[in-house]
Amino acid sequence: MKLLLDFLPILLFFGAYKFYDIYVATGVLMAATVVQMIIVKFIDGKLQTMQKATLVLILLFGSLTLALHDDRFIKWKPTVLYAAMGIALAVAYWVMKKNFLKMLLGTQMTLPDGVWGRLNVAWIGYCLFMSAINAWVAAFYSTEAWVNFKLWGYAFPIVFLVAQGLYIAPHLKSDESGT
Repeated sequence: MKLLLDFLPILLFFGAYKFYDIYVATGVLMAATVVQMIIVKFIDGKLQTMQKATLVLILLFGSLTLALHDDRFIKWKPTVLYAAMGIALAVAYWVMKKNFLKMLLGTQMTLPDGVWGRLNVAWIGYCLFMSAINAWVAAFYSTEAWVNFKLWGYAFPIVFLVAQGLYIAPHLKSDESGT
Protein backbone atom coordinates (compact mmCIF):
# COMPACT_ATOMS: atom_id res chain seq x y z
CA MET A 1 0.00 0.00 0.00
CA LYS A 2 2.81 2.42 0.93
CA LEU A 3 4.59 1.69 -2.36
CA LEU A 4 1.43 2.47 -4.33
CA LEU A 5 1.01 5.70 -2.39
CA ASP A 6 4.62 6.67 -3.21
CA PHE A 7 4.22 6.06 -6.95
CA LEU A 8 0.63 7.24 -7.39
CA PRO A 9 1.37 10.92 -8.20
CA ILE A 10 3.90 10.03 -10.92
CA LEU A 11 1.58 7.39 -12.40
CA LEU A 12 -1.29 9.90 -12.48
CA PHE A 13 1.06 12.49 -14.00
CA PHE A 14 2.08 10.03 -16.71
CA GLY A 15 -1.54 9.07 -17.46
CA ALA A 16 -2.67 12.70 -17.62
CA TYR A 17 0.21 13.52 -19.95
CA LYS A 18 -0.62 10.62 -22.27
CA PHE A 19 -4.33 11.56 -22.45
CA TYR A 20 -3.99 15.37 -22.36
CA ASP A 21 -0.76 17.39 -22.17
CA ILE A 22 2.05 18.49 -19.87
CA TYR A 23 -0.04 21.29 -18.34
CA VAL A 24 -2.95 19.07 -17.33
CA ALA A 25 -0.41 16.51 -16.13
CA THR A 26 1.32 19.17 -14.01
CA GLY A 27 -1.98 20.13 -12.37
CA VAL A 28 -2.74 16.47 -11.72
CA LEU A 29 0.73 15.98 -10.22
CA MET A 30 0.26 18.96 -7.93
CA ALA A 31 -3.18 17.81 -6.75
CA ALA A 32 -2.11 14.18 -6.36
CA THR A 33 0.95 15.18 -4.33
CA VAL A 34 -1.16 17.32 -1.99
CA VAL A 35 -3.57 14.40 -1.48
CA GLN A 36 -0.63 12.01 -1.03
CA MET A 37 0.88 14.24 1.69
CA ILE A 38 -2.47 14.55 3.48
CA ILE A 39 -2.75 10.75 3.54
CA VAL A 40 0.86 10.35 4.70
CA LYS A 41 0.30 12.91 7.47
CA PHE A 42 -2.86 11.09 8.53
CA ILE A 43 -1.10 7.70 8.59
CA ASP A 44 2.26 8.76 10.07
CA GLY A 45 1.12 11.77 12.08
CA LYS A 46 3.72 14.01 10.41
CA LEU A 47 5.60 14.70 7.21
CA GLN A 48 9.33 14.15 6.94
CA THR A 49 11.53 17.06 5.84
CA MET A 50 12.06 15.41 2.45
CA GLN A 51 8.32 15.06 1.93
CA LYS A 52 7.78 18.73 2.79
CA ALA A 53 10.56 19.80 0.43
CA THR A 54 9.14 17.66 -2.37
CA LEU A 55 5.67 19.11 -1.86
CA VAL A 56 6.96 22.70 -1.85
CA LEU A 57 9.06 22.16 -4.99
CA ILE A 58 6.22 20.46 -6.87
CA LEU A 59 3.83 23.25 -5.98
CA LEU A 60 6.39 25.98 -6.78
CA PHE A 61 7.68 24.55 -10.07
CA GLY A 62 4.19 23.34 -11.03
CA SER A 63 2.72 26.78 -10.42
CA LEU A 64 5.45 28.39 -12.52
CA THR A 65 4.82 25.86 -15.28
CA LEU A 66 1.11 26.60 -15.32
CA ALA A 67 1.30 30.38 -14.81
CA LEU A 68 3.99 30.93 -17.43
CA HIS A 69 2.80 28.08 -19.68
CA ASP A 70 6.40 26.85 -19.84
CA ASP A 71 7.09 23.16 -19.30
CA ARG A 72 10.76 23.74 -18.52
CA PHE A 73 9.93 24.50 -14.90
CA ILE A 74 8.31 21.14 -14.09
CA LYS A 75 11.04 19.34 -16.04
CA TRP A 76 13.77 20.97 -13.92
CA LYS A 77 12.11 20.30 -10.54
CA PRO A 78 13.76 16.86 -10.09
CA THR A 79 17.15 18.33 -10.98
CA VAL A 80 16.81 20.97 -8.28
CA LEU A 81 15.46 18.49 -5.70
CA TYR A 82 18.19 15.89 -6.25
CA ALA A 83 20.95 18.51 -6.37
CA ALA A 84 19.71 20.07 -3.13
CA MET A 85 19.60 16.67 -1.45
CA GLY A 86 23.08 15.73 -2.63
CA ILE A 87 24.56 19.07 -1.61
CA ALA A 88 22.81 19.00 1.78
CA LEU A 89 24.11 15.49 2.50
CA ALA A 90 27.63 16.45 1.37
CA VAL A 91 27.79 19.68 3.39
CA ALA A 92 26.40 17.97 6.46
CA TYR A 93 28.85 15.09 6.16
CA TRP A 94 32.08 16.81 5.12
CA VAL A 95 31.62 20.30 6.58
CA MET A 96 29.37 19.86 9.61
CA LYS A 97 30.63 16.31 10.33
CA LYS A 98 27.04 15.01 10.64
CA ASN A 99 25.55 12.01 8.91
CA PHE A 100 21.93 12.85 8.13
CA LEU A 101 21.18 9.29 7.01
CA LYS A 102 22.25 7.96 10.38
CA MET A 103 20.32 10.72 12.14
CA LEU A 104 17.16 9.87 10.18
CA LEU A 105 17.42 6.08 10.09
CA GLY A 106 19.66 5.23 13.06
CA THR A 107 16.67 4.51 15.29
CA GLN A 108 15.32 2.04 12.73
CA MET A 109 18.51 0.04 12.15
CA THR A 110 21.89 -0.35 13.78
CA LEU A 111 24.92 -0.24 11.51
CA PRO A 112 28.63 0.37 12.11
CA ASP A 113 29.71 4.01 11.64
CA GLY A 114 31.84 3.09 8.61
CA VAL A 115 28.80 1.59 6.88
CA TRP A 116 26.75 4.71 7.66
CA GLY A 117 29.55 6.82 6.17
CA ARG A 118 29.72 4.78 2.97
CA LEU A 119 25.93 4.85 2.66
CA ASN A 120 25.96 8.61 3.03
CA VAL A 121 28.59 8.96 0.30
CA ALA A 122 26.60 6.57 -1.91
CA TRP A 123 23.49 8.72 -1.42
CA ILE A 124 25.45 11.85 -2.29
CA GLY A 125 26.64 10.22 -5.51
CA TYR A 126 23.18 8.86 -6.31
CA CYS A 127 21.51 12.26 -5.80
CA LEU A 128 24.07 14.07 -7.92
CA PHE A 129 23.81 11.40 -10.63
CA MET A 130 20.01 11.66 -10.67
CA SER A 131 20.22 15.45 -10.77
CA ALA A 132 22.63 15.34 -13.70
CA ILE A 133 20.73 12.73 -15.70
CA ASN A 134 17.43 14.58 -15.26
CA ALA A 135 19.10 17.84 -16.31
CA TRP A 136 20.51 16.12 -19.40
CA VAL A 137 17.16 14.63 -20.44
CA ALA A 138 15.27 17.88 -19.65
CA ALA A 139 17.74 19.98 -21.64
CA PHE A 140 18.35 17.83 -24.69
CA TYR A 141 15.20 15.76 -25.24
CA SER A 142 11.55 16.46 -25.97
CA THR A 143 8.94 16.79 -23.26
CA GLU A 144 7.53 13.41 -24.26
CA ALA A 145 10.95 11.77 -23.91
CA TRP A 146 11.36 13.43 -20.51
CA VAL A 147 7.94 12.18 -19.32
CA ASN A 148 8.83 8.66 -20.46
CA PHE A 149 12.17 8.97 -18.70
CA LYS A 150 10.36 10.01 -15.50
CA LEU A 151 8.25 6.86 -15.64
CA TRP A 152 10.84 4.34 -16.79
CA GLY A 153 13.65 6.15 -14.98
CA TYR A 154 12.24 4.72 -11.76
CA ALA A 155 14.52 1.79 -12.51
CA PHE A 156 17.41 3.91 -11.17
CA PRO A 157 16.05 4.31 -7.63
CA ILE A 158 14.85 0.71 -7.53
CA VAL A 159 18.30 -0.59 -8.52
CA PHE A 160 19.96 1.79 -6.06
CA LEU A 161 17.70 0.77 -3.17
CA VAL A 162 18.12 -2.95 -3.89
CA ALA A 163 21.91 -2.53 -4.05
CA GLN A 164 21.81 -0.54 -0.82
CA GLY A 165 19.77 -3.28 0.85
CA LEU A 166 22.21 -5.94 -0.30
CA TYR A 167 25.11 -3.86 1.01
CA ILE A 168 23.68 -3.21 4.47
CA ALA A 169 22.09 -6.64 5.05
CA PRO A 170 25.29 -8.33 6.31
CA HIS A 171 25.97 -5.38 8.63
CA LEU A 172 22.59 -5.25 10.34
CA LYS A 173 22.73 -6.33 13.95
CA SER A 174 20.05 -8.93 14.62
CA ASP A 175 17.70 -8.89 17.56
CA GLU A 176 19.43 -11.20 20.01
CA SER A 177 16.47 -11.53 22.35
CA GLY A 178 15.11 -14.31 20.16
CA THR A 179 11.68 -12.74 19.80
